[in-house]
Amino acid sequence: MITLNEARINTNKNNKNISFKSGTLTGAAKIADVFIKSQENLSSTRFIQDTVTNWAPKAIFSRSKADFAEMSFLEFLESGIFYFASPLLGEKLFRNHIFKHFSPKNIKDKINEQIPKTIEEITKNTAITDEVKKRAISTKAGIILACAAIPVAEYTLSFAKNLFTLKTFKKSNFNNIANLDKGGKEKEDKTQQEKVEKNSKRQLKKAAVISLAGVAAGTALALTGHKTEALQKVSKAIINPGRAAAKGLNKLGIKNQKITNTLSKFSLDFANDNGKLALGKGQLALTAILGLFGYSKAAEDRGRLDVAEVWTRVPLVVFYTIFGSELFEKGFTKILEKKNKFPELVKKNAEGRLITPTRAQLPEIAEKLAKLNKTEPAKELSKLTKQKAFIQGVPYAFSLLFMGISLSAITRLWTQYRYNHQQKENLKAVLNTQYAFKQSETPDIFKKFEN
Repeated sequence: MITLNEARINTNKNNKNISFKSGTLTGAAKIADVFIKSQENLSSTRFIQDTVTNWAPKAIFSRSKADFAEMSFLEFLESGIFYFASPLLGEKLFRNHIFKHFSPKNIKDKINEQIPKTIEEITKNTAITDEVKKRAISTKAGIILACAAIPVAEYTLSFAKNLFTLKTFKKSNFNNIANLDKGGKEKEDKTQQEKVEKNSKRQLKKAAVISLAGVAAGTALALTGHKTEALQKVSKAIINPGRAAAKGLNKLGIKNQKITNTLSKFSLDFANDNGKLALGKGQLALTAILGLFGYSKAAEDRGRLDVAEVWTRVPLVVFYTIFGSELFEKGFTKILEKKNKFPELVKKNAEGRLITPTRAQLPEIAEKLAKLNKTEPAKELSKLTKQKAFIQGVPYAFSLLFMGISLSAITRLWTQYRYNHQQKENLKAVLNTQYAFKQSETPDIFKKFEN
């Protein structure tokens, strides 16, 4: 399948509304086009999938106000961090406001124009000077460093959630939060509450310090990164750490092409959305993985079963957050190709890899089909748009349903297991206490017979 970055690079800047001089999309085709546009925007499509698969099932089956509030607090803040913080901070704040003023006035617009482009596109551009190239690369790396607050915020979000629940509902015991103890006999442990509050505040303060350090380091790199080759190498390593790691392994004598190719794909660069900085898949992956470890660390304050539940459920969430419905779409596309369905849209490239055209490429294909079939271009475009929406929509809908059910089942099974386990532990403790009391009341002469 064609990658998201390839799709964005190939997107025509003027392609805000797909249309021909002879007509525009209407009805079902227009709705299909809206869906396709959402699929080519990583932030919007991942937010929708996250809400449907992670929040909605939990909201429906939440057991108490505290459970619903805690879950909603976590899911929506997490979605905001995952999908919208990167373009908001990277594009709006750092690129177009703060970092833009670090460059000389006579070339700052040229530098700013290059930032959304890849390192290769910048270095091969013969229309700009070497100073513009170097400053653009170091500024891009500086913006990425300044955005370190995003994965850091995701790591500490679970601690913020614990603190929110404690302060709002005065609860830190999972059984009370989820309303598992219907009799209300289980009391809150003040020592545990103090531990949750102290650790949460400590982690949040640490996150603030690291975030400020990231902004400071990014600022320093943007201001001085163009001056030496060493800083240029550092800048490139920050943008493409996977490529830098692959080169390092080659220098150590580890020359495996598969490892090199896999590592080289990992990048912290932004995606280029028609000249704007958008969420990159590497950024999303890093944030999601750090979130997993944050979940686990925060769960330690609530006991080992909470940690076990995190490592059962969250890795699946992380995997789905990063890849979405791509794997399902690849499998579905292979089925369509074998059955020779939609041959204008499903075909192999020169490397033998199955690809589908981007939304921006549909008008050109429609024009060719119109000439071939002697029909109206708008009619062909309408048909192609519906077909592409079908190709993407079926696996997308399946993935939402599959993951929604799976995550809901895992969550509910673990919730019940944790409660049952704790009840057994409580019963065991009561029986041990009763036995000890009985032993103290039994005359010594009879104890040897009981043993």
